[in-house]
Amino acid sequence: MTAVPTEQHSLDEWLAYLESIHSTSIDMGLDRVSEVARRMDINWSGVKIIVGGTNGKGSTCAMLESIYLAAGYSVGMYTSPHLIHFNERIRLDGSIVQDADIVAQLVLIEKARGEISLTYFEYTTLAALLLFKQHNVDVAVLEVGLGGRLDAVNIVDADCSIVTSVNIDHTQWLGNTREEIGFEKAHIFRAGKPAICSDPEPPQSLLDYANSIGADLWLFGKDFNYSGDKQQWAFAGRTQRRNALAYPALRGANQLLNASAALAAIEALRGRLAVPIQAIREGLLQASLPGRFQILPGQPTVILDVAHNPHAAAVLAHNLDGMAYFPYTHGVIGMLNDKDCDEVLKKMGRRIDHWYCASLPGDRARSGQDIADKITALFPADKDGLPTVAVYDTPVSAYEAAREKMADNDRIVVFGSFVTVAAVMQKLNKG
Repeated sequence: MTAVPTEQHSLDEWLAYLESIHSTSIDMGLDRVSEVARRMDINWSGVKIIVGGTNGKGSTCAMLESIYLAAGYSVGMYTSPHLIHFNERIRLDGSIVQDADIVAQLVLIEKARGEISLTYFEYTTLAALLLFKQHNVDVAVLEVGLGGRLDAVNIVDADCSIVTSVNIDHTQWLGNTREEIGFEKAHIFRAGKPAICSDPEPPQSLLDYANSIGADLWLFGKDFNYSGDKQQWAFAGRTQRRNALAYPALRGANQLLNASAALAAIEALRGRLAVPIQAIREGLLQASLPGRFQILPGQPTVILDVAHNPHAAAVLAHNLDGMAYFPYTHGVIGMLNDKDCDEVLKKMGRRIDHWYCASLPGDRARSGQDIADKITALFPADKDGLPTVAVYDTPVSAYEAAREKMADNDRIVVFGSFVTVAAVMQKLNKG
């Protein structure tokens, strides 16, 4: 039996323990985590917003956090996965929570769970909720880890829920069609509570579930919308219009859609949390989220994007098309086995001139050679010998090879997985 850590053990030791004690890393269902939450009475009077969806969850959470902070509220935010440090998952008033504060919650959860086995994600979700209760935050923004219906975050009785998009991902747990996946994601909606959906074409299963429980459904294009020109944009909700808004600091084609979902939620909750227009303007300009079409300063141009499914890859491709001209694009890619690699590559098409295919660590890793073989089959070299394809043992070695080969006026895009982006980001942070 694995020895139980104490308050004197480090966060890394605790996380290693959590990974070791449950038979599977993902164990869908709410019975176990709900019972532990009941024992610990994890509830407080603050407003709770749950954000789900295939893509756009993290960006929407970041904008909600930033806007509510600009409005003067105390804000807790829980997201996943992290890029480099676990602490990125839990934020209080815009700051990452310290190791000791997380460990203290894990000690309490370990005592309370008794005979109940919890997954890593269930432990950490409970830890975040305990911290938000202790600090009595005015609003908690909670990102769904996987799906919705059986995700640990769904134990929270949300005051408002957002589904940003419904697309094909995590098929082994959520289903193979948008209808099946939409049904899973819709279960974060609550009867009589605002249920925001910013997917322009929501699956019928999501609409049917929202109607069946009597949720207050807000649909993009019907209950809220946006318009804009090159200088500014405007949001229109059911009763509010927000004009002359600066574009979000978060870059990319879908960010106005994500921002609209955030503003719809803010409008729906205005009776409990009033937000002035200036806070919205400031919040949109200050929101940040590493690894989402993140363009690093300086030359050559380096773009980091965690796009790992076809929908996200399509958005990345669109964003790349919207940039200035670059003679050549170098692509560093590493993916997990359970992602639709073929479709991701098809969405990127021939935008990548030079491919650097990296193998990732772990049981779910896809080999760089496998990715390279798929690229070669999909995109035979043209008369100029493009694209070129090479294989590397790690994302860092792939990135270093790309930097050696590229010219200063080229660009490099690193994508395919959180793991890929995190590895390169750590390399860049170390210099």
